[in-house]
Amino acid sequence: MLIGEGLLKRLGARVRKVLSGQTCAIITDSNVAPLFADRVKQSLTSAGFCVTLITIPAGEKSKTLKQAGAICDQMIAAGLDRQSFVVGLGGGVVGDISGFVAAIYHRGIPHVQIPTTLLAMVDSSIGGKTGVNTRDGKNLIGAIHHPLLVIDDLDVLKSLPRREFNQSFAEIIKHAVIADAKMFRTLQSWKATEAVALQRLIKRNIEIKSRIVAKDERDRTGERALLNFGHTVGHAIERAGDYRKFLHGEALSLGIIAACAVSVKKAGLTPDQRDAIVDLLRQFELPTTLPKNFPRKKIFDALKFDKKFEGGKVRFVVTPKIGTAHVSGDVTMEDIREAIAGL
Repeated sequence: MLIGEGLLKRLGARVRKVLSGQTCAIITDSNVAPLFADRVKQSLTSAGFCVTLITIPAGEKSKTLKQAGAICDQMIAAGLDRQSFVVGLGGGVVGDISGFVAAIYHRGIPHVQIPTTLLAMVDSSIGGKTGVNTRDGKNLIGAIHHPLLVIDDLDVLKSLPRREFNQSFAEIIKHAVIADAKMFRTLQSWKATEAVALQRLIKRNIEIKSRIVAKDERDRTGERALLNFGHTVGHAIERAGDYRKFLHGEALSLGIIAACAVSVKKAGLTPDQRDAIVDLLRQFELPTTLPKNFPRKKIFDALKFDKKFEGGKVRFVVTPKIGTAHVSGDVTMEDIREAIAGL
């Protein structure tokens, strides 16, 4: 994991230190390709790699088995083999599908991730979860396949629209709520835009997620489930909005509000702390209420496809106070329904 400025220029030399294969595929999307693909391709080519550039349509709708198969077909046609590697250049969608392709191509080849959003830097590029969506929900098909190398070049964040940048703070706030009360207080007075402060914040989020993932790499014991705080309802909101109404971080913000409502009822979270969380989400211009005409019933219908429901039981993450969280078996579907109704 490298974090800093001007890293794309040195990408080829860095990859050459850890990989001996000669061929690779850059997987990117139609938004990112015009901005960074040439620079990344040139850096890899100058280090002696033969590069195939594969561009998919931007957006969650591209995260499908069909698209993954089409990428594999292009890689086969280009002659990529078991010694080849994949470079994922983009946000969370690109990271998920490029990692999935790397996991299944020739039963697994190395994956290099270059996140181009703050959200991907602090969340999806860490932990090795890859996957594609189905008609019934997000990431229902996937694999654990850790990237060999992650390059967080802070320069790429300068291209992000404000809304895209701000949505990242939903995941950052989530990490603070479940694991770091000090970071929560830092965010309450956050005004920094300089690279050093941002680099420090990204590094801290990587540490938090990495520590949790290391205890439960394959999401079996419940430790890793803490990272799902806010996601049960957040993912359902994304699906109910057909992945178009809200960005992931915006849907997560609403999911965090719902999780806080459940936490007040079932885990002893104080109303003052709940309000502090709501205020912090608002500080980063994240939504805290649903539009009146949003189909709430669709949200509830989407919950049954959530991977965190096992054997019909709800595994819901609650916070008793800022800085800590746990998985509760006491939360009912009615509790969640009430929380959604209150959004």
